[in-house]
Amino acid sequence: MKKVMSMLMILVLSIAMVPSFGAEGDIVDIASGNEDFSVLVAALQEAELVSALQGEGPFTVFAPTDEAFTELLGALDITAADLLAHPQLSEVLLYHVVSGKVMSTDLSDGMAAATLQGEELMVDLSDGVKINDSAVTAADLEATNGVIHVIDSVLVPDAFSLEVSEEPMAEEKDIVDIALGNEDFSILVAALQEAELVETLQGDGPFTVFAPTNAAFEELLGALDISAAELLEQPDLAKVLLYHVVSGQVMSTDLSDGLMADTINGNSITFDLSDGVKVNDSMVVTADLEGSNGVIHVIDSVLVPSDFALQNVSMDEEIPKTGDVGLLPYAFVGIMSISGYALMKRKGQ
Repeated sequence: MKKVMSMLMILVLSIAMVPSFGAEGDIVDIASGNEDFSVLVAALQEAELVSALQGEGPFTVFAPTDEAFTELLGALDITAADLLAHPQLSEVLLYHVVSGKVMSTDLSDGMAAATLQGEELMVDLSDGVKINDSAVTAADLEATNGVIHVIDSVLVPDAFSLEVSEEPMAEEKDIVDIALGNEDFSILVAALQEAELVETLQGDGPFTVFAPTNAAFEELLGALDISAAELLEQPDLAKVLLYHVVSGQVMSTDLSDGLMADTINGNSITFDLSDGVKVNDSMVVTADLEGSNGVIHVIDSVLVPSDFALQNVSMDEEIPKTGDVGLLPYAFVGIMSISGYALMKRKGQ
């Protein structure tokens, strides 16, 4: 009798819920069409399982609601972002999927169903309908490639732990990664790409980069009365960028007043410690931003070699010089590095 009542409950819940979902399409279409599955859909996207569940199947999906995910996050004291970043997220999701179309009328008490994750789910009809410890709250939501059964808690496989380390190891970033990660260095990044120096600065190094920010570039563009596009079109762009790069890792503690350092451009830069820290005429505003292949020192103006001349641009004003020939390539290198300075630990100036 209990089994009969359980079957009737499933059918009633199914009929009650179908109008709410209403959408037609595959399993992903139905889930995407209901805001109560927003976390599940985000997880499928993050785990790159969307195309798999849009396949022919058929599949049977036991789908946790947003409330089910919220309950799990609270129990683990983590955020949704933490869960989505978990390296074994796909295993948890696949533990909710069974190959074939299993309708509510196909279930039986004590039935075991193999999941795409590899472990089995257990069906319990002794008190309502449960999949492991999760109660089915709506059943038989048919899709073109399978069926969805809604459950009230997230299923967690025995061989998997959703616990997230309190202090996850940060991925090491090279100079280019750091630059790409900060929108305040978009001009520097564009220059590095245009000058084809990205791969160079992703090398083993180590490199020391004196990196100008967008504000530094904008100041130079204003003084020259040219656009960023015109600057990027300069044939000597790489030379300016490389004038901002020194071979080896030179920390702030290695600097001394009057020190001269050869840049990769071939020309030298000079340090002045009499009033703060200056590289030629540029002030260092943030120092010792370490990357996996060197260090970045942020500067407030672009270093320009003394013999650099704009080409294909009509102008009346003389280009402000801040150093020797070859500053252009180094300036761009510096810009690239600065683009990610906010991601590095500030150790001081």
